[in-house]
Amino acid sequence: MSFLTMLGPSPDWNVGLSAEDLCTKDCGWVQKVVQDLIPWDAGTDSGVTYESPNKPTVPQEKIRPLTSLDHPQSPFYDPEGGSIKLVARVVIERIARKGEQCNIVPDNIDDIVADLAPEEKEEDDTPETCIYSNWSPWSACSSSTCEKGKRMRQRMLKAQLDLSVPCPDTQDFQPCMGPGCSDEDGSTCMMSDWITWSPCSVSCGMGTRSRERYVKQFPEDGSMCKVPTEETEKCIVNEECSPSSCLVTEWGEWDECSASCGMGMKRRHRMIKMTPADGSMCKAETTEAEKCMMPECHTIPCLLSPWSEWSDCSVTCGKGMRTRQRMLKSAAELGDCNEELEQAEKCMLPECPIDCELTEWSQWSECNTSCGKGHMIRTRMIKIEPQFGGTACPETVQRTKCRVRKCLRGPGMEKRRWKEAREKRRSEQAKKNIDSEQYPVCRLKPWTAWTECSTLCGGGIQERYMMVKKRSKSSQFTSCKDKKELR
Repeated sequence: MSFLTMLGPSPDWNVGLSAEDLCTKDCGWVQKVVQDLIPWDAGTDSGVTYESPNKPTVPQEKIRPLTSLDHPQSPFYDPEGGSIKLVARVVIERIARKGEQCNIVPDNIDDIVADLAPEEKEEDDTPETCIYSNWSPWSACSSSTCEKGKRMRQRMLKAQLDLSVPCPDTQDFQPCMGPGCSDEDGSTCMMSDWITWSPCSVSCGMGTRSRERYVKQFPEDGSMCKVPTEETEKCIVNEECSPSSCLVTEWGEWDECSASCGMGMKRRHRMIKMTPADGSMCKAETTEAEKCMMPECHTIPCLLSPWSEWSDCSVTCGKGMRTRQRMLKSAAELGDCNEELEQAEKCMLPECPIDCELTEWSQWSECNTSCGKGHMIRTRMIKIEPQFGGTACPETVQRTKCRVRKCLRGPGMEKRRWKEAREKRRSEQAKKNIDSEQYPVCRLKPWTAWTECSTLCGGGIQERYMMVKKRSKSSQFTSCKDKKELR
């Protein structure tokens, strides 16, 4: 499906679909399609608002989607250069379908009726080994009068489970007569609800409007539906208007002054939206003019070349500026020229790539062993994640080897070393207790909880801190500092 609809009374803006596929993979119709639409510019008119006067674009430009930075007076303008606003939504929904998707009803029913057997089957004696599709709707009767005729329906053989058992025919026939001849009420039409009323045919005074409905299911006897599918009624718009009333648009913007210096004229225009209903001429003015005064003329007029094409955007990504220029044709020394020779406007390109940004490396941790060979680690954190194709983040954890004094060999030596270290800690603690009685102490808060691991998977680090609760002013405790542990 393709369609185009104008946004009136715009210059040449429109919305639509182009080659929207309504088919399914199994050769059927899709149930529903919903598409949001943005406005497009046909490139045939240079107006920038809905009220702009007609000003054909010569030469015509390519059809293109409108943007939020096309013109400051555009209804779609956004100084931030954001995405264009959605202006329409189209909903396509399948409302009815007759019969099976792939059944084929022959065009000439009389040819089939001529070969019919005189007897018709009243019971369905189809063997269970034959798998069929559902019967199609009955065809139209072969007789258009009250003489006896035939109608046909058919089904498709999908599978035959036992080839030794024959499957009955896939066509079924039934006697019938022309429309209106049967005693049975088989000519009932299934109709949809009425669709919304159309706009009034006039914008002033008395007019008409209509609404429609469609046939959801045709009669089983093959006759035509005689139920009306269209309804019309009178409507009134603006009762106070007269048949000679003329509807016009708002005034457009003033054109440039006809003179580049001294006294000149400027004009503005509007369009006739609706002519009088009585067929008379519209007496409303569509052009308005007034005087305009430009700077005092010099002996030699200011001659300028046409504007050049817009330059490329000043950036390769993100928000930038573009410019265009024109040249001064008249000699500068013959008189001052105050016309601008360069114009600039914003332009928007795809977002710029953002590279990964990291903090500085932390200090190396202590060696993870008390003797022999071990390792130390240091880390750094991600400050800014990479976006829009920016450089990926490098490693955030580094490991290096470390070596402490040689470990004592033998279990006896190891126990003796731990015992000496424990005695040393006890003596140091005792000394601290004595000092704390004689001098003000350096008080520390308990260890904080371990932080979360620096990585979500693999090797990382955790930290915890012991903060100073009370720091003495004595010079003896100048080394009283916060403590930090890593693991």
